[in-house]
Amino acid sequence: MRTPVIAIVGPTAVGKTRLSIKIAGRFDGEVISGDSMQVYKGLDIGTDKITEVEKQGIPHHMIDIKHPEDPFSVADYQNLVQSHIEEIDSRGKLPIIAGGSGLYIQAALYDYHFAKQRRDQHVTERLEEELKAKGSGTLHNRLWEIDPGHAAKVHPNNHRRLIRALEIYETTGMTMSDYQRNQLENSPYNSIFIGLEMDRERLYRRINNRVDHMLEGGLLEEVKVLYNQGYENHQSMRGIGYKEFIPYFKGDQTFDETVSLLKRNSRRYAKRQYTWFKNKMKVNWYTVTSETIDETFGKILTDLAGMLQKI
Repeated sequence: MRTPVIAIVGPTAVGKTRLSIKIAGRFDGEVISGDSMQVYKGLDIGTDKITEVEKQGIPHHMIDIKHPEDPFSVADYQNLVQSHIEEIDSRGKLPIIAGGSGLYIQAALYDYHFAKQRRDQHVTERLEEELKAKGSGTLHNRLWEIDPGHAAKVHPNNHRRLIRALEIYETTGMTMSDYQRNQLENSPYNSIFIGLEMDRERLYRRINNRVDHMLEGGLLEEVKVLYNQGYENHQSMRGIGYKEFIPYFKGDQTFDETVSLLKRNSRRYAKRQYTWFKNKMKVNWYTVTSETIDETFGKILTDLAGMLQKI
C-alpha cells in the first residue's frame, strides 16, 4: 500500500501555511516545507518562515537545516523529504507538504530522476555544434516534430533545455513528455494535491502588502547581515527577497527601486507558480478570498476526509 501524502500548493501569499496547520490538526499530520529557501538558517523574514506560535505545536520539517554557504539541490531535497515521509508515516502520522517550489515537490512525490540519466557527451557536442551552425530555430523545430507538448514549454533561446531534450530522445528513444507522463502514473505515494488560488489583482495586492510587512519586520537588516557576512554569491542569496538588495548595497539602485523590484519579482514568481502547478500536476483547486477563507478551508477539510477514506 502506497503512503498517503497531502501536498498544499499554490502561489506565494495565498494561505498555504495556514491551511497546512488546519489539515495537520484535523488529520494528525506533520508538515514538511515545500519551499526550497526555507532550508537556510538566517533566511527567516524573506522566506516568510512559520513562527513557533503559528506552528501550534505541529512538528515541521525541512526548515533551518542548512547554513547560508551550503549548496542545496533538487536531489538533496528529494532524498531528505522522502526520508521524512517514510519516518512520519512509520509513526502513524500523515505527511503534509506545503509550499510553492513546484519542481522540488514534484521531484519528491514522483521520484523524479531524469537528471540522473547519464549524458552522452558525443551527442551533446554534436547538438551544440549544430546549434552554432544552424541556430536554435532548427533544433526547436525538430523538438516540435518529436515532442510538441514539451516544445511548447521550451523557449528556443533556452539552449540547455533544448539540447537536453533532444539528447535524451536520441539516446533513449523516450521524449520528455513520455517520461513526465510515466512519472505521474508511477508515483510511490498516494498523493492528494490541494491547490489554493485567488483573483489575480487581489493576490497581487496581498503580495505587495506582504513585502511591506516584511520590510517593517526587518527584512533589510536581515539581508544586510547576510551580505556583510560574504554570502553575496552563494545560492542562498539568489532567492527573491534577497538578490534584489545586492545592487542597493552596492549603490547601484535606490531603496525605492529595490522595493519596487522586489514586489514585481514576487508577483512574477506567483504567476510562474500558477503556470507550473496548472501544467505539471493534477491539483484539486480551491478559490479563496479574505472573506471566505474559513468557509473554503472547512470545505477542503471535508473533501479531504472523503479523499483519504478512498485511499
